[in-house]
Amino acid sequence: MAKVRVYKLAEELELDAGELISILRKEGVEVKSHMSGIDPEIADIIREQLTSATEPSEVASPDADDATPSEPAPVSDADKAEPVAAQKDIVSSPPPSLASANSKELHLKPPIIVKDLAEALVIKPNTLIHELLKMNIFASINQTLDSSTAEQVCENFGFHLITEKREKQTATESTSLGPAPEDVVYDDEEVVERPPVVAFLGHVDHGKTSLLDRIRNTKVTAKEAGGITQHIGATTIEKNGHWITFIDTPGHEAFTAMRARGAGTTDIVVLVVAADDGVMPQTIEAINHARAAEVPIVVAVNKCDLEGIDPLKVLTQLQQNELTPEEWGGDIGVVQVSAETGDGIDDLLERLILEAELLELKANPKLPVKAIVIESQLEQGLGATVNVLVKNGSVRVGDTVLCGQFYGKVKALYDDQGERIKELLPSQAAKLVGLSGVPDCGAILVGVTDEKQVKKLVDQREHLLRTEHLKPTRQANLEDLFRQIEEDARNDLKVIVKTDVQGTGEAVVDMLTKIESLKIRIEFVHIGVGAITENDVLLAAASDAIVVGFHVRVNAGVNTLAKKEGVDIRLYSVIYELAEQMKESMIGMLAPEKREVALGQSEILEIFEMSKGGKICGCSVSKGVVKVGAKARVHRGGELIYDGTIASLRRFQDDVKEVRQGFECGIRLDHFNDFEVGDVIDVYDYKEIAATL
Repeated sequence: MAKVRVYKLAEELELDAGELISILRKEGVEVKSHMSGIDPEIADIIREQLTSATEPSEVASPDADDATPSEPAPVSDADKAEPVAAQKDIVSSPPPSLASANSKELHLKPPIIVKDLAEALVIKPNTLIHELLKMNIFASINQTLDSSTAEQVCENFGFHLITEKREKQTATESTSLGPAPEDVVYDDEEVVERPPVVAFLGHVDHGKTSLLDRIRNTKVTAKEAGGITQHIGATTIEKNGHWITFIDTPGHEAFTAMRARGAGTTDIVVLVVAADDGVMPQTIEAINHARAAEVPIVVAVNKCDLEGIDPLKVLTQLQQNELTPEEWGGDIGVVQVSAETGDGIDDLLERLILEAELLELKANPKLPVKAIVIESQLEQGLGATVNVLVKNGSVRVGDTVLCGQFYGKVKALYDDQGERIKELLPSQAAKLVGLSGVPDCGAILVGVTDEKQVKKLVDQREHLLRTEHLKPTRQANLEDLFRQIEEDARNDLKVIVKTDVQGTGEAVVDMLTKIESLKIRIEFVHIGVGAITENDVLLAAASDAIVVGFHVRVNAGVNTLAKKEGVDIRLYSVIYELAEQMKESMIGMLAPEKREVALGQSEILEIFEMSKGGKICGCSVSKGVVKVGAKARVHRGGELIYDGTIASLRRFQDDVKEVRQGFECGIRLDHFNDFEVGDVIDVYDYKEIAATL
């Protein structure tokens, strides 16, 4: 939840911003100016405190001496005049939250939030928070309480809490709606042959996209920043009357999750291995993805046009990773190709057609569509769009589709060339426009016919998501709070991430969370898709965050607002550059480390009294150098008796800045005169070194 600006709260409370800042500082809340943001919970507490003086008196405690179990708690005249609706249970039906006067029961449905429970008990949230503190539980006004804690609190105030099981009602509603559309199984799912879906996997820069360029006669790599594919695309080609759909997956290590999704949606995997590099770490990772998806593997040894390559080396490495080539008696097809010259491309396509025939892939285009979301994004002028791959059935413009908690009528379908199409068949991929929101990558999109039922199902799913979001992960106690305070002593780099598509956002977040540091951490304030807007800048200003954009633009006027608010906006097109600069930013937030450096050592030979008071010790510098202003430790018999600073140095009658080994000098220490002959003075200083994560 976004923070509340001080000046906004001041306007609401009809206060001068300066007065409110003084009040906040007295309460221990650090604010710099009227533009500072404070937590919504703190704002609620301030509202409560500043309005309590003018409000009617609270309901008397129900456990007062004159209250009995059969009588309602006495209330003030002011509260009697209040409408009954003001004391209702806002999460149960029928409304009164305070049950009948005879039973003193309180009916609530989970999740039970501090603010709602306080309202049901007709007490102020601050009162409830103080009561929880007595129970060694630290909770904010919007925190969810578990049932046992809520019951104990209600007992303390003289009420018996009856928790109504909302989950059972949801289960009944779900049953009444029948099985989820994603789980529906049809008897005639396999009636006609469908094209295979092929994914190209392998190590970065081994030529996956270049091979696809050659196959589909496009130049995708040249368009990608840094020559690295940034997000998944799909295309369908025809070869000798056979159709093949290719999914191109990014090769950079940051896109592991996306490659996993790519392998999970495909029928055949082409493992691309560069003939000059051989099997690399991401090659092995790709092999594992393909094995996990239980799909056949065809190896394409690329860059065979280069001089001095050794194909035998690649075959040996494949054998070592339990991929035995057919020519060595195994079942893995290996095709030598060149994306540069086109050699071997026809052989590769023929091998894929053969593998597809062996798989006997079937589908029924007459069924409602069942597709997998390969990518999702928010596009200006189109709204939410999803790149989908149809697994079964078909979808047409005008059909109603459901994907998670989002649904809508298909407004348009675009193929891989950006051309509008009317229908999408099994194993085909396209961009679909019309959903009410941006679903997760890998989500299942299905066609539906009963729109009223779909609306009920979507409402139910949204409610379940809200309920899940409000569930407490754990109950905080005071020990946890103190531990958290120590944790919070670390620096935070707060970041708002905006990317072109959701999958890329996941990759960026995954890359940044892998930056290890014991001194600083990255906190993601918001992760979204689409252009950087004024709302992103205002959120960044309120939370002291920077805005990181990846493959997105900045809307008109946003940069001007960012300068005014002092918000740093950074745009990137290559993910490893983003990671490196974020590392540098994290290091820049850390103060330089101070390291102790030994300078020298001297021994006290004689002690002189000064005419103006104080003492000077006559010393011989036995090691290194002694400097004015350096730190000094005095040891006597091996024990430390002083740690301070060298105030002055003297050679004969002259004041000097330093004295080196082999010379004698007079040393006066700052605020220390308890010298004895034989004491040893170790001289040291601190050197600043660049901080590390």
